[in-house]
Amino acid sequence: MTDFLRQMAEKADDGILYADKEGIIRYWNYGCERIFGFTRDEAEGANLDLIIPEKHRDRHWKGWFKVLETGETSYRGKMLKVPAIKKSGEKLIIEFSMQIIEENGENVGFTSVIRDVTLRS
Repeated sequence: MTDFLRQMAEKADDGILYADKEGIIRYWNYGCERIFGFTRDEAEGANLDLIIPEKHRDRHWKGWFKVLETGETSYRGKMLKVPAIKKSGEKLIIEFSMQIIEENGENVGFTSVIRDVTLRS
């Protein structure tokens, strides 16, 4: 990634994250820190359960693995609106887009652009 593109991602107010196919967070920008309260060091290497409310995890992971397997999602080009949790335990509502990342013809994870829409909900 060029320095210009890296700075765009790093400094964005919107959250940008990448999680590998096991759901481990591998990239966490400033926007994610601002929205969720976890630092990059706390988030990178952690499972996405970090920000997924417990009662929604089963549904999340079923969908996650199905999309990884098939490469198909009904959410392409749409913003999803879901509950999430902050480091403080506070609940929030986020909107996010989801893009499948491929490497050598294999689905290897997802990247998302995230916005806190709690006050709009």
